[in-house]
Amino acid sequence: MDLRISATEWYETLRFADGVTLIHEPWIKPFFRCNMWHVRGRDRDLLFDSGLGHFSLRAHVPLVSERDIACVASHTHFDHIGCHHEFGHCAVHSAEAAILADPQNDLILAHYATDDMFIRPPQGWDQTKYHVKPARAERILEQGDVVDLGDRAFEVVHTPGHSPGGIGLFERRTGIFLSGDIIYDGPLIDDAYHSDIPVYVETLDRLRALPVSIVHGGHFPSFGPVRYRQLIDDYVAGHRKPGCHLAP
Repeated sequence: MDLRISATEWYETLRFADGVTLIHEPWIKPFFRCNMWHVRGRDRDLLFDSGLGHFSLRAHVPLVSERDIACVASHTHFDHIGCHHEFGHCAVHSAEAAILADPQNDLILAHYATDDMFIRPPQGWDQTKYHVKPARAERILEQGDVVDLGDRAFEVVHTPGHSPGGIGLFERRTGIFLSGDIIYDGPLIDDAYHSDIPVYVETLDRLRALPVSIVHGGHFPSFGPVRYRQLIDDYVAGHRKPGCHLAP
């Protein structure tokens, strides 16, 4: 009996308020499972991250092929950019644009893409052949840039620490923060080859004052402003140099 998961069963979508939909791959274990965030706009939609890439996102999730869409990378680790090549309007921070264009396995941490990451593996999976296809960034993003959906505006927040070109997207009107991998409700990763713990602390210090109403992270469940500040304070307290203090 073949226990591998077919393409038609691979993705799942869950609707949130304010036109936000979570797309994820439920057969990947939670620690490795990327949250892909779709946001409906008037003139076009937003897709923040695109998952593992083993099965086509556009072919199997109608939500991302119905309308014009801006596909933004929170950063360029393998589990977040697997299907970026399927979209014409891609965007990434300048510090990681070269990786998106040439996603070599050692640069995108693809050594974590093993059989062990699955609850049940997908049909056709072979970890020795896994690679992410190159994607051309139509837009290079920097701190303070805006991703405009017509009736909605998401501000680019540069979030180095986990990776140099990490970004979040903040909608000031609603307080929605798409945070990528800089902050989520689970073990934060700061030991990748291009992670930087002092920079991570500086970034979280800066993010603490962001007036969030809900945080949709790159992994694990979403959470509110109290949990947001608690997660930041816990990390910073554990990594700050002696003699320094938390921001108020």
